[in-house]
Amino acid sequence: MDEVSAQEARVALAAVERGRRSVVERIAVPAWYWWFVAAGWVVLGILGDLGNPWVTSTATLLFGALHAAVAPRVVSGRHGSGELSVRAEVTGSRVTIAVLGGLVLLTGVTVGAAFALSADGSGHPATGASVLAAVIVLLGGPMLIGRFRRTARLAGAP
Repeated sequence: MDEVSAQEARVALAAVERGRRSVVERIAVPAWYWWFVAAGWVVLGILGDLGNPWVTSTATLLFGALHAAVAPRVVSGRHGSGELSVRAEVTGSRVTIAVLGGLVLLTGVTVGAAFALSADGSGHPATGASVLAAVIVLLGGPMLIGRFRRTARLAGAP
């Protein structure tokens, strides 16, 4: 066997690191997912303000079922695009826990905001609170994934 020089080893390790960073950059939750969640949140808020509990309950169950069908595939961060599927070892369960945990916390924020808007005399407190939640989802979701990427890049840095 031929010996590998120190320079060749450095070049090979640099290539491996570039490849790892390229994979880390592909960790993502598709943009359509954030729009889906935000739109669903606003629709549920509007329906809540209409005051028909049967319609609101049915829509909530349907949205929840649809989210439950979609979320396991997309919130892991492994399938941000059709180009590449990141291995589970790279993302672990941290992305899924962060996204779903964030949505649970946002539910509490939405309820609190709706109560505050109602106490302030707003005619449509659920709609206002859901728009706030939608903005948080659209801005905060991609920021959360960006933070995860930065953490993953730093964790693998030499």
